Amino acid sequence: MASTIHSLSGIAPVPTSSEFIDVVLNSTMRKTPTVIHKNFKISRIRNFYMRKVKFTQDTFDEKIGRILTEFPILDNLHPFLSSLLNVLYDKNHYKLALGQISTARHLISQVAKDYVRLLKFGDSLYRCKQLKKAALGRMATIMRRQKDPLAYLEQVRQHISRLPSIDPNTRTLIICGYPNVGKSSFVNKVTRADVDVQPYAFTTKSLFVGHMDYKYLRWQVVDTPGVLDHPLEEMNTIEMQSITALAHLRAAVLYFMDLSEQCGYTIEAQCKLFHSIKPLFANKPVVLVINKIDIVRLEDISPENRAFVDTILEDKTVTVVQASTYSEDGVMDVRNKSCELLLAHRVEQKLRGHRIESVANKIHVAMPQKRDDVERTPFIPDAVKTRVKYDPEDPNRRKLEKEKEQEIGLNPWLGIYTQDLRRDWQLADDSWKYDIQPEIVNGKNVADFIDPDIAEKLEALEREEEQLEAQGFYASEEEEMLDSEEEEFLDAASQIRKKKAVLKKMSQDKNTLQNRPLIPRKKRHVTLSEFTHGMREHGHDPAVLEKRASRLVEAKKAAWEAAEAERGSDGGASDGGMDVDGDEAMEEEEEAPKGRRALRAAARSGKGALPAGITTSEQLDKAHTLRMFAQREPNRLAKASESDRHVPITRPKWMLAGKRKAGKTQRR
Repeated sequence: MASTIHSLSGIAPVPTSSEFIDVVLNSTMRKTPTVIHKNFKISRIRNFYMRKVKFTQDTFDEKIGRILTEFPILDNLHPFLSSLLNVLYDKNHYKLALGQISTARHLISQVAKDYVRLLKFGDSLYRCKQLKKAALGRMATIMRRQKDPLAYLEQVRQHISRLPSIDPNTRTLIICGYPNVGKSSFVNKVTRADVDVQPYAFTTKSLFVGHMDYKYLRWQVVDTPGVLDHPLEEMNTIEMQSITALAHLRAAVLYFMDLSEQCGYTIEAQCKLFHSIKPLFANKPVVLVINKIDIVRLEDISPENRAFVDTILEDKTVTVVQASTYSEDGVMDVRNKSCELLLAHRVEQKLRGHRIESVANKIHVAMPQKRDDVERTPFIPDAVKTRVKYDPEDPNRRKLEKEKEQEIGLNPWLGIYTQDLRRDWQLADDSWKYDIQPEIVNGKNVADFIDPDIAEKLEALEREEEQLEAQGFYASEEEEMLDSEEEEFLDAASQIRKKKAVLKKMSQDKNTLQNRPLIPRKKRHVTLSEFTHGMREHGHDPAVLEKRASRLVEAKKAAWEAAEAERGSDGGASDGGMDVDGDEAMEEEEEAPKGRRALRAAARSGKGALPAGITTSEQLDKAHTLRMFAQREPNRLAKASESDRHVPITRPKWMLAGKRKAGKTQRR
């Protein structure tokens, strides 16, 4: 979150709508390919123009996004900065301008999405180019309509860059009062600022900031424009800047009064203004500065005017200081008292807040208390007292692990050194150090379940089994006959297993076929035998259907024999034998239309066979016409087939290659 106006001054300039369009379109032309040919593959042409539309949209999106990101969101700023920007630029107007820019960004994105979708169906270079022109034109029109918001945002940016850098969280002195009472002169005396000072009212029309040092700390002094005593609704932009600073900045307030009345306002009016804006001084140290004491002091005014000043002095939180910016008498006293009051106030606020409690809660100082009168001297173990200091030259010294490793390194036959981690274990019995550790599984020791005599027991069990097998013990059990109940039980079990296998297979098939097209039941081909079998299972008699099917078969056989007699031995196409069953007869009779039956009869008689998928001669003629029409363009371009993607050379080598001599080139 931005904390100062200075952090808002880094906003990049906002171009006008025409500059915006020129920059984006020039960037599109420079950074995307420019060569395309009508004989290129159509997918390549589409991608060429789709890339231009997407690049234009991305460029618009990037530049508009930068504007929306750099301009601050007023609700995320410090209350002082938010109110100040609202006073200067009108919060609603500011939000409306940014909202229009954001809406334009979304509209451009939608236009690009729509035209990219249309370009996917472009069938020629001309149409793709026209779609690209339409897309870029609509984007440019959208940006052209943002002329006023862009111009407004550029004015806001320029004004923000000229605003002074005010930190709302640092130590601050705010100077307020009627116009021409000496506020700007005081700022010029105590800081390095250079505020314009003139002998007329409202010389200062905006906030000015000066900086000074006091007790090795950095301070900022804010000079506010003069405020008149009238309702808040009637105040202009200049006065509202002062009110905003007084309302939101945590600072010491210096209220300047001119008792000489040379500023053009009476003492009564100045006191009334103090009481009018007094609610803004809540929780702030207030200093009443009596200025121009080189002309009139507080003690020299009339009793009537002194009564007005006393109404201010009745408040014990107000500190009175007299000074003269003309003779510089008391100016430093005003500065010092104001700074001391603010420092004390800030320390008091910190002590009153939760920060001091959070720090104090982390600190605990423990002071040991004596529990009795027994003297407890420090205890040092004997092992520490008798311990001999390590001397590398002593032959009887204890060996370090490093020395043991070096000994093995000198003698490679001893192997690789490994530190003995169990050597210093402190156990009841030293012989336990190198015992094999038990393996625990599920909280139980595996060794408890291992029989040490398991090998002998296994061998005895195997010999016993061999003896039983030699005696025919197992053979007699296998040859034993089963009774009827056991046979029924085994038979039921086998049926259950088969049924489960069938159900499992059906479930697997269902999972396997779920992504394949399934034939609807009414379109599925059912043979006559399956149909009659199903009818019998449901308790119906299919005798009538079977008789009708047999009659149709006989009629078809008779028609076939008549056709064979007409054609003779050199007849045309054959059906491959008369293996027509009742199913085909039913299908021919009930499902096939008359035109299809006529065509099949024509095909059998040898008058002409139709290709697959063609049912009538009209369809065949139509297909032939369409094929010839589609072949015209490839024939004109001398294409071998549809897959011939050869692009002829449009610029011959003899025209463009070789050395060019002096002279005219009109022949080219």
